[in-house]
Amino acid sequence: MTRSEFNELVHKISRKIFGYAYRILKDRAGAEDAVQEVFIKLWKMNTRLGEYKSIEALASTMTKNYCIDQIRKASQFKEAGDHTLTLFQAGEPNPSEQMERTESSVIIGRIIDKLPEIYREIIMLKDIDGLSYEEIAEQTNQNINTLRVNLSRARKMIREEYKKHYYV
Repeated sequence: MTRSEFNELVHKISRKIFGYAYRILKDRAGAEDAVQEVFIKLWKMNTRLGEYKSIEALASTMTKNYCIDQIRKASQFKEAGDHTLTLFQAGEPNPSEQMERTESSVIIGRIIDKLPEIYREIIMLKDIDGLSYEEIAEQTNQNINTLRVNLSRARKMIREEYKKHYYV
């Protein structure tokens, strides 16, 4: 892969990878670090990237694994202002809750990947990239009412599929 091809890949998937990392870590700086680490690893794998069907799927898996590693590495003990050790800061999720959120994010990511293209695209643009209905309408050449209906259907499909994972 040439440098320009790699740059195109970075521009194509960096926003998606960042959104994925941010959903898992709930931390902007951590998500930025995750994206950087994933692209460094991809660059080092340069000659082997042709072995993969989807570099984007590989990058998503690498992001998930990196984020889970970061959560595991995070110490559950935090130093409080008065130099006493506390198990958790008030309002912060404990490691078990963090892991559950991470697992849920991974499951939802897989569900989104399996959605029909039109629904997947709208979910990604609206809920992950945070675009407005007007911006999505411009990109997809759909009217806003159609977008709202499709987004509602996509969310319903995700909800129903997600329930299958937890209520089986």
